[in-house]
Amino acid sequence: MTTPMITQAVPGDRERVVATFVAAFEADPVLRHLFPGDSYTALAPAFAGHLFDRRVASGTVWLAEGGAAVAMWDPPGPGGAWPPAASYLPAEAAARVDAYDAVIHPHLPAGPHWYLGVLARDPAHAGRRLGRAVMEPGLRRAAADGLPAYLETATPVNVALYQRSGWTVAHQLTASGLDAWILRHPGLPS
Repeated sequence: MTTPMITQAVPGDRERVVATFVAAFEADPVLRHLFPGDSYTALAPAFAGHLFDRRVASGTVWLAEGGAAVAMWDPPGPGGAWPPAASYLPAEAAARVDAYDAVIHPHLPAGPHWYLGVLARDPAHAGRRLGRAVMEPGLRRAAADGLPAYLETATPVNVALYQRSGWTVAHQLTASGLDAWILRHPGLPS
């Protein structure tokens, strides 16, 4: 198996990242809760675009194979206040996003850490280990900073996948009626 090409995203990658996100999370329990029914098609691209726009300037978005997989990380530090979801989503969807985040975020550490906010792989590229490869730059940055990395998932099968990549369960909780797991990784040495 060849090593996938990993690149740092630039603003011009937005369209491909949004397409990968939308395809990857089409059946995700959290995204389907946030954007139920037909609203997913209309609102998931706006949500993905917001997540990308928020992170790309910090140099913490990586692509595998030109966007077949994407990892969007938050580096340690305050990072500024995120705009309220109501600034880019309809009120009802924004309320669901805010309610979910209000349950998850208190379970993340108060101290410095790296946060893997999005790991998405286009289903057309399954089985190539692109997700694992594209998360590695963030894990290496976490290790270089001497900090742990965290993520959350509400997809039970993902917990085992992440555990095979060195993540451990830090918390299990219920958020918006969904089982959710917060996982921790010590980072990868360079």
